[in-house]
Amino acid sequence: MDFELDDDQLALRTAARDLLADRARPREADGFDAELWKAMVEQGWLGVEVAEDRGGLGLGSVEAAVLLEELGRHVAPVPYLQSVLALGALVRAGRDDWAERLLAGDAVGCVAWSLDAPVIGAPLADVAVVVDADRLVVVELGEGRRPRREPAMDLTRPLGWLRPDLASAEPLGDAGAVEALLDRGAVGHAAEMLGAAQRVLDMSVDYAKDREQFGKPIGSFQAVKHRCADMLVDVEGMRSAVYWAAWCVGAGHPDASVAASTAKVWCSDAGMRVMASGLQVHGGIGFTWEHDLHLYLKRAQLDAVSFGDAVFHRERLAGLLRARVESGESVV
Repeated sequence: MDFELDDDQLALRTAARDLLADRARPREADGFDAELWKAMVEQGWLGVEVAEDRGGLGLGSVEAAVLLEELGRHVAPVPYLQSVLALGALVRAGRDDWAERLLAGDAVGCVAWSLDAPVIGAPLADVAVVVDADRLVVVELGEGRRPRREPAMDLTRPLGWLRPDLASAEPLGDAGAVEALLDRGAVGHAAEMLGAAQRVLDMSVDYAKDREQFGKPIGSFQAVKHRCADMLVDVEGMRSAVYWAAWCVGAGHPDASVAASTAKVWCSDAGMRVMASGLQVHGGIGFTWEHDLHLYLKRAQLDAVSFGDAVFHRERLAGLLRARVESGESVV
């Protein structure tokens, strides 16, 4: 079986990388880059998983992961994942009114997996998909109903507390819809962490080649070589986990939930190891405000705790696999 991206997916990645390299300005956008958002809408990125007859690109979850990896790689200051997750839930529930607005870029969406934490993109959102125990509900926000932006480490994405009236909220789906949203959210955040980790690895290798100490590039020292090699192992593991999970989710594979939680666990842990090693390779300059490394570190930290942290997904995996063992199914 060929696990490489096909030609169309590689072309999508190249186009996304070029657009983001040219337009993504995380330091200048204060959490939202309207011009970049407009360009992404024009390219049809929001409808990457929506059928063509409903106004989308008719692609799939692997292609969505390709875009999310690039967004993480460029620390793009746009609520793309949040809007795509909300859009997917609304499309599956038949809410074409909101789906059309999100596809057209006339509205921004967000998703509240838990109301016990600030929600990414809520201060920008017009509609929120909220998990309420074992059901999904939709909450209209918009002008005057959006939460205020909260102080946060990650300045590239606004956070806000949602306090909706869930008793009067319109239902979107049952427990199955909640699980499907969790799988997609876990994979999406893992893909963003993959992109950030790959970029930090690239930055670290380039720096190790250029920075000299004792008359030699620091990359020639064994301790630095080992750091970079460990980062590469982690990043490639992240890549395998993310794209396997993305394929499983898109194909409706029985292992989709297992794969999604596995990707979230591995990327949450490995992503932070890569960030720590990147700081060590860069030395003092990596801790400064002027260097971009802290942007990736802060985004990875927020992604790691969004849609369940590593502890949550380890517990979920244990429950999923235990159910298989008790039913006599294979867990291999």
